[in-house]
Amino acid sequence: MKNNKLQAFIPLFYLVWSDDLLTQKEFSTLKEFINSLAALSSDEKEFLLSKVDISNPPSRNELTQWKTDIEKSILDKSSIKSIFDIAKALSGNDLDLTPIESDFKKLENDLGILGEEALQNFKTKDGSFTSNSQTSENFDIKKITEFLDGKEAPIIKKVKSVISRPEFAYETSTDINVFRQTVYKWCKILADENLGNMAYPKQYGGGENIADYFAIMETLSYHDLSLVIKFGVQFGLWGMSVQSLGTEKHYAKYLKDIGSLKLPGCFAMTETHHGSNVKGLETTATYNHNDKTFTIHTPYKNAQKEYIGNAAVHGQMATVFAKLIIDNHDYGVNAFVVPLRDSNGNIVNGVTIGDCGHKMGLNGVDNGTISFDNVVIPKENMLDRFASVNDKGEFESPIPSDNRRFFTMLGTLVGGRIGIPRSALAAAKSGLTIAIRYSDQRRQFGPEGGSEVPILNYRMHQRRLLPHLAKTYAVHFALQYLTKRFLGRTEAEMQEIEALAAGMKSYSTWSTRDILQECREACGGKGYLSENRIDALKNDTEIYTTFEGDNTVLMQLVAKNRLSEFRKSFGEMGSLGIINYVYENAKTALAEKNPIATRRTEDEHLLDVEFHLQAFVHREKTILASAARRIKKLVDGGLEAYDAFNVVQHQMIDVAQAYLERIVLEQFQEALKVIEDENSKQILTKLYQLFALSQLEKNKAWYLEDGYMEAVKTKAIRKMVNQLCWDIRPDAVALVDAFDIPESCLAAPIAV
Repeated sequence: MKNNKLQAFIPLFYLVWSDDLLTQKEFSTLKEFINSLAALSSDEKEFLLSKVDISNPPSRNELTQWKTDIEKSILDKSSIKSIFDIAKALSGNDLDLTPIESDFKKLENDLGILGEEALQNFKTKDGSFTSNSQTSENFDIKKITEFLDGKEAPIIKKVKSVISRPEFAYETSTDINVFRQTVYKWCKILADENLGNMAYPKQYGGGENIADYFAIMETLSYHDLSLVIKFGVQFGLWGMSVQSLGTEKHYAKYLKDIGSLKLPGCFAMTETHHGSNVKGLETTATYNHNDKTFTIHTPYKNAQKEYIGNAAVHGQMATVFAKLIIDNHDYGVNAFVVPLRDSNGNIVNGVTIGDCGHKMGLNGVDNGTISFDNVVIPKENMLDRFASVNDKGEFESPIPSDNRRFFTMLGTLVGGRIGIPRSALAAAKSGLTIAIRYSDQRRQFGPEGGSEVPILNYRMHQRRLLPHLAKTYAVHFALQYLTKRFLGRTEAEMQEIEALAAGMKSYSTWSTRDILQECREACGGKGYLSENRIDALKNDTEIYTTFEGDNTVLMQLVAKNRLSEFRKSFGEMGSLGIINYVYENAKTALAEKNPIATRRTEDEHLLDVEFHLQAFVHREKTILASAARRIKKLVDGGLEAYDAFNVVQHQMIDVAQAYLERIVLEQFQEALKVIEDENSKQILTKLYQLFALSQLEKNKAWYLEDGYMEAVKTKAIRKMVNQLCWDIRPDAVALVDAFDIPESCLAAPIAV
């Protein structure tokens, strides 16, 4: 192939044949391109076409010669930015390829071989950017840490200093009794540091700072997660149920002792046969007006309280959720303080406690079962903020609606659905720190004759970890937003905030589950060793997808909330109204789905925040309208609403997922608006872009089906995701170091 014009095609031929990744259609595309070139003679075209004949592939020697020719032609690596640049170098600088440049680059795009992804095939060991890429610090790590910690920085620093002490060295005993006592001892240290009572009113010894309490929960999660859950059960679920559902008499009697851990307790809601369906609980609290007492009773075995943290060993009292019965009338689920043990640890009469035993994880938490056999408690033990029994023995409530009262009661406990996703987020940060640090040090393979290369330099390894890193930053900002919304809540906003909390709990814990699995695999055999902590992180967070509400059930709650918002306007809409809801107006519809927009692939467009937001909003609105339309059609067709929702349950998950993805995207965008340090902003912008585009890539099938994008655009998004992974790689270690996880907590030999 001595003709200079023909030499220009060598890199394309090499790419086509060297890895055999191109399809029959892409071979056809290459043939059409060759035939379309007016600058080539018939003989030249015939020769080139012979090189893309699937029935007659080149020999191994010919492939080797092609690669040698390419390597010789690109001695000046800095000038090579595309396959076209290689083509020019091969054809000789005296030959003008300008007339076919646009056609050539379009072909690169059509074949999916643009940019650095393809160039990796040609660069030799001395100029191999795969082997030369290395870790650097292009920003001040402390400034990103400060940005992430925000106003809670002082309490975060305090917690990190406490859990870095020698007495917080990880428990290595496999005896769960030893482990449980160690975790209890840790909780006592935290209580002595006034960290447990942080959310309680100051007059009862607390810090009266719920924002700091959430920050404590998240920061503790860099340490042993059994500690976090034990801490959360004692000071969160038990203490805050008294604070949220009780009144002054309960605060005065219990809160100080709960905050100091003098009074360990439980939160007894879940029953063997009733987990997520709190309304269906079967434990009863029967009022006896004669002696002004309640009788707490478990009517049969499957109504026992199960999986109750603190119950098996340490709990002395419990907030028990039970159906209130007055004169044989059921007044629904209410909350009562019920003694379990005396101060010496002896179980009280009528209470039976079992031990759930060894679990998949969190074995430092003493989960147990509780049954009540006509246990009598005084009238004042009813937590009566939202419902009470008056002096006449009659039921009273400031909220007349049973339904609204029930959801108001549960709404006060939404804080747990903020603490758990923030804890899960910290676990994801730990896993990513371990995996990314290790992959920056672990070397494997390399260019022929060269040294082995850090595995983080490999495209697929970057693909495995860096989009997860971007998502973790995104979830961080979204959970900060959720926390802020919760702290500043008004009654009118509560339903939306509860739904957002339920959704973010699911989104964050599912994300952590997936991230830790990828981290384990990305660390190979080292990730399987307990000493490197990913097994503990995986096993301990596994239950996060279930407690505080099963994720799939919570996502149904989110979807129903979105549908109720939609129905306010949907009730009087015809099909035109639905279309306008999705697109806002016809002009927007034309702009977003016209052929120019669906095919746009230039970098400026793909990286544009407005494009990302429009794409996320479009998906959210379209899926929501589709689900609403389908439910309406089913109900109009005679189906019961209950059955209609069952038919569309899979769509309900999509509704919730699309809503949450849009919220997370928006909050990352908002974070970028307020960060001041320019270098920090630059790297966080790349992370944001990677998050946005990797989510679009994940949902590309939907966008293609909807006609919002064409294949050329989704391919361009894939390439941009690859490029962003490559661009972020040098900063990856610094980005996980910005989480500022104490080394004593990380404690993984492979992450040193």
